[in-house]
Amino acid sequence: MASAARSACTDVSQMWSWERSVPTERQMELVLRDVVPAWLFGVGWRTEGAGQEAPATSAGLVPRGAAQWCFWCLSQVIVHDVNELTEKLFPIVEAMQKHFSAGSGTYYSDSIFFLSVAMHRIMPKEITQIIQVDLDLKYKTNIRDLFDEFDNFPEGAVIGIAREMQPVYRHTFWQYRRENPQTKVGDPPPDGLPGFNSGVLLLNLEAMRQSKLYNQLLEPTMVQKLTEKYHFKGHLGDQDFFTMVGMEHPELFHVLDCTWNRQLCTWWRDHGYSDVFDQYFQCEGEVKIYHGNCNTPIPED
Repeated sequence: MASAARSACTDVSQMWSWERSVPTERQMELVLRDVVPAWLFGVGWRTEGAGQEAPATSAGLVPRGAAQWCFWCLSQVIVHDVNELTEKLFPIVEAMQKHFSAGSGTYYSDSIFFLSVAMHRIMPKEITQIIQVDLDLKYKTNIRDLFDEFDNFPEGAVIGIAREMQPVYRHTFWQYRRENPQTKVGDPPPDGLPGFNSGVLLLNLEAMRQSKLYNQLLEPTMVQKLTEKYHFKGHLGDQDFFTMVGMEHPELFHVLDCTWNRQLCTWWRDHGYSDVFDQYFQCEGEVKIYHGNCNTPIPED
């Protein structure tokens, strides 16, 4: 996952962070080719923990593995230790891990998958907006254009995110749907609530800081209350939290068009939902970002 941030320090003050793991050579190639040259002055990277280091060029992109994030604004570099950030958010992260991962040691149980929900509490206040993206993406447009979506946030919205394009939450909310047969929870678009996919996230940090409602929903007691109401047990980290909150308070979210996160995974089509799959998977319009989730190949140009 990578993220870009915008603050008030300068007109071109974007920042990047790398999370979860050291990127593969192919992932680095795609990001450096499709994203970075369009709007960063220089790039470079190094790895730690693997006993190898690649020389970096001018100030820019510095992935450092799962243990650290690197943020910078032009020549300024700020290093954040993920373990320290997790400690600051421990009650929140602990509650998230309990309800939105498949258990200790699983992929989405890592604390890094939950920091996005409270990024506004750990980032410097001069950083007001962050775009956070997964690495398994292919960009068909300049990611700078995605920042314009912040201007489309309705009043009260704090996060921009696209719909989930598989019936995964139709499955996850099965008990709630059975008890509430008239619900739109888990139904396909355009009228249903299929849930969210966090492969592309727009975090309006200032709005998140100012939203009393959103910060109340982060409290472990509120998370517990909502998971009990919806009989929710997820396994996909932060997007499970955003999905559950979106069922209760859709006004907190600006829904991105599917072309900004055109997911390609079709796993659920072959696992019990072939009859409704296409209702979730369809996406009209010129694709801006392809998302090769669940290791799905991304179309070549």
